[in-house]
Amino acid sequence: MLGASNSRPRIEFIADDEHPGGTMLVMDDVRQSYVDINDPSYLDFEYVQYFASVLTTLPDGPLAVTHIGGGGLTMPRYLQVSRPGSPQIVLEPDEELTVLVRERLPLPRNHRIRVRPVDGRTGIAQLGEASADLVILDAYADGRVPAALTTSEFFAEVSRVLKGDGVLLANLVDDPGLAYIRRVIAGLRAVFGEVLLVGASDVLRGRRFGNVVLAASAKPFDVDELRRQIARQPFPAGVRDGVQLAAQFGTGQPWTDADSAQSPEPARDGWRIR
Repeated sequence: MLGASNSRPRIEFIADDEHPGGTMLVMDDVRQSYVDINDPSYLDFEYVQYFASVLTTLPDGPLAVTHIGGGGLTMPRYLQVSRPGSPQIVLEPDEELTVLVRERLPLPRNHRIRVRPVDGRTGIAQLGEASADLVILDAYADGRVPAALTTSEFFAEVSRVLKGDGVLLANLVDDPGLAYIRRVIAGLRAVFGEVLLVGASDVLRGRRFGNVVLAASAKPFDVDELRRQIARQPFPAGVRDGVQLAAQFGTGQPWTDADSAQSPEPARDGWRIR
């Protein structure tokens, strides 16, 4: 899913011939979102499945959700059916993309999804204190997470917006070794206290570039239940809790507004569809 970009990417909607109702949102030949218009509970991308696994460990019922990054609105659609009645705000600065998504992949009737044409940093600053149960960070510009969305100052703003037991979920990417993620974890730990890392086994072992999901909260997670959920994933994946993260990454230095960086650039040949 996308944040802001300096140039106008080529946008395509590609039907999934092997899965009726499925559509891939592709930007400049890079897969960005997958939506099943007939069954929004169907999640194709692995990292989105990790999001859903974390959500199953939270108490039942509607959630007040803020999404940073919109793309094809995959997670808002999923939450619409899995947590009926959830009010959702989507911060997506690309207005043209939002118009195209609404035209090609219409939202369901009676939804409570509101898209605001602002970037994540600006949009979060405009939200009220303790106004969200859940914040989902899934924003990219040219395949990289914007530097402003992983600093300690930004995480402090997210913490302000979240309720006391609220959760931040973030989809990030890194090279083998996870040096970028190390600093993100340090910032999350300093602001929230409780941090979990979920990812494909080969990514966690440093064998390839790839996505990881970070979950942060002021309250402890149900790690045992999350591990049971992740064990059901079709491809090998793992969970790293606080003790394991400390052993693997140490203390680290958080990213700050004065010292920040985008996520590493992906290997384009591995992310493109053609």
